[in-house]
Amino acid sequence: MAPAMGLKRPAAAAATATQTITLPPQGVAVRDAVRGALRDAELPPRAPATPAPAPAAAVDGVLCFEEVEGRRWSYVVEGAASSAGKTGRVSARARGGSAAPVGATFRAVPLQSPLPPAEEIMSFIRSYVVPEGFPDSVAPSYVPYMTWRALKHFFGGAMSVFTTRALLNSVGVSQSRATSGAVAINWILKDGAGRVGKMLFARQGKKFDYDLKQLRFSGDLMMELGAGIELATAAFPQLFLPLACMANVVKNVAAVTSTSTRTPIYKAYAKGENIGDVTAKGESVGNIADLLGTGMSILMSKRNPSLVASFAVLSCGYLLSSYQEVRSVVLNTLNTARFTVAVDSFIKTGHVPSLKEGNLEETIFNPPWRHQPVAIGSRFGEAFQEPASFVATRPLFEDERYIVTYNPAKDKVYALLKDQAKQDDILKAAFHAHVLLHFINASHANLKARKRMNSDQGSYHYVNPNPLNMDFLAHIEESCKIVTSSYGVFKRKAREQGWIMSDSLLNPGRARLCGVAPVI
Repeated sequence: MAPAMGLKRPAAAAATATQTITLPPQGVAVRDAVRGALRDAELPPRAPATPAPAPAAAVDGVLCFEEVEGRRWSYVVEGAASSAGKTGRVSARARGGSAAPVGATFRAVPLQSPLPPAEEIMSFIRSYVVPEGFPDSVAPSYVPYMTWRALKHFFGGAMSVFTTRALLNSVGVSQSRATSGAVAINWILKDGAGRVGKMLFARQGKKFDYDLKQLRFSGDLMMELGAGIELATAAFPQLFLPLACMANVVKNVAAVTSTSTRTPIYKAYAKGENIGDVTAKGESVGNIADLLGTGMSILMSKRNPSLVASFAVLSCGYLLSSYQEVRSVVLNTLNTARFTVAVDSFIKTGHVPSLKEGNLEETIFNPPWRHQPVAIGSRFGEAFQEPASFVATRPLFEDERYIVTYNPAKDKVYALLKDQAKQDDILKAAFHAHVLLHFINASHANLKARKRMNSDQGSYHYVNPNPLNMDFLAHIEESCKIVTSSYGVFKRKAREQGWIMSDSLLNPGRARLCGVAPVI
């Protein structure tokens, strides 16, 4: 087997890699250190590949092992010979001498046979009916409590069929058994659809703990959407049942978010063992305001105002009040949104925001289609594009319980967690990911500025259209130096401001690197 060759980086990249960063003195922003490292630095231009006289050797082997929720995968290098021959790119060498050709690919190989269908179904059901981490995440009395609660709701659901039928009969529905029974069944189907929607949304699980503000406001948006669908039944009476079912599904999903986030919000205001009293008084205030609003609406309806205009005005008032309500909540925990605010402020100013400042700057509405630039606890295949990038990046994190990289194809920073990672390691990985993101953003800004300058001067500046992970290796190296010297300062300042940091509130993924094998 031919010996593997070392990676030759362009001179510009080498110059960037030799820069060093230390934490600036007290009172000087970390931003200045980052700017110093990024000054005149951008993606090193890489000329189009030309065939090499001696292509890199074909090296196959296992890159690493990964575990996700008890199931394990191995990532195997393949296609090395053909890829290396076509691209002519050389290999990236790790400290231990292992190498993988640039351009090779890898694939995930499951180390266990697929779960039997019965186990798959049971796992799916458990995701809806038991909390994450069950039974270790709850007290021993949880099972009997939920058993009796389920039986109570079973009898209550059965009883609602007869009570609904009696109510419909009392308002003039035909006494015919067939007619009243059909109407009652339609009504129950409408309510049943809402209950199914509520159950399905309950799978969000721990999101109700770490993204409670975002979910609370999203729930209020869905409540208004459900009300709008109910309003549409007046225009389409022939579609009453499907529209009513749809509205009930949406409004019950909103009800789940309201009830699931209510207690944590009240808990933030209870200073002693008075959470029950705070909750009861808060609900009382809500009920009084609801009754006053109902009375006002009755008075308004006597003047026969426009239904659509009235709904639009009231909905705007509802959503504005909901946004300000959620925004006024001050929590002392750092979830993903508040952690981002705290780290960005620390990088730019050297200071961690206070509890009030951090909560006010938190993003409340975060639509699902919005690009998330950082991912914690991701899978290996999402983070790396080819084996050589992993082999080149791995030595930088030999002393850490995580690996951070940037995938330019997805424009996202990934923090992969090793199986030994503890709470502080996950927090440090998240901090490192945001520092690297700041490097990447600054580098992109420099590159755009250089392109504009070259365009104005009429000169040509080659930009590689298909960058790889390891093209950003210099930025990753410099971010390691920043994190080594500044992470402890960030933690201390966060504690001084009263912030409580917990890895679970950052919602890390469940993938863990459980072994890294040399490629030989």
